[in-house]
Amino acid sequence: MTQQLDEFLPTDGDANPPGMQLPTEEDVVAYLRRNPDFFKSHADIMSEVVAPERWTGDGVVDLQRVMLDRRTSEIDELRNCAQEVIETSRSNMSTQTRTHAAVLAAVTANGFAHLVQVLADDWPFLLDVDVVTIGFEPPHVPDPRIVGAGIQQLEKGDVDRFVGPDRDICLYRDISDDGHLFGSGAGLVKSAALARVRPSMASPVGIMALGSRGNVFHPGQGSELIGFLVRVLESLIHRELDRAE
Repeated sequence: MTQQLDEFLPTDGDANPPGMQLPTEEDVVAYLRRNPDFFKSHADIMSEVVAPERWTGDGVVDLQRVMLDRRTSEIDELRNCAQEVIETSRSNMSTQTRTHAAVLAAVTANGFAHLVQVLADDWPFLLDVDVVTIGFEPPHVPDPRIVGAGIQQLEKGDVDRFVGPDRDICLYRDISDDGHLFGSGAGLVKSAALARVRPSMASPVGIMALGSRGNVFHPGQGSELIGFLVRVLESLIHRELDRAE
């Protein structure tokens, strides 16, 4: 088809060869629609196309403007996509770094009481949240170590009620707490991440609670780092309580 149209294009000095039937505008338009890449092979023709200095009138399309707008839109879309990837990567990297810092602070704790203190005093700053607490359901055998300062006293069945019977983590966009989970910091908390602390021989089931006054947590959010954090905390709790037992 390209060669057939080339035959209609007059050469220099022969604008209208005798006996040649030139294609109509409709023929040219129809051909270009069937061959949108025509000008890729005939870029030199573009230099001979005369465009009006100003496009006016309804139904008139400025080809250059259309192509420019399309390219600009594509560039903007790519730029927005790249920026989103960059921001997500930065956020993930920041969250991961904070999680690692919190873990390092916890593993250096000297005993169970010190571990609870690290959670209450250091983790909020390290994790960029407002409140962090640990709470336990009643143990089978009373244990004064888990009823000390900084430890929330949960009722039997609370872990399944707040986290879910078949879940390890539950994220709340808007949580209402009367102090049962976050103690004196309950009034600050709007969104929360609650994670199950599994029991061991000496420690009952419990909840690690992270609370924020902002919209930090919400259902559907990735919770891998929270899962990693609570598993490390769980291991440290088991180590301290089981060893003392």
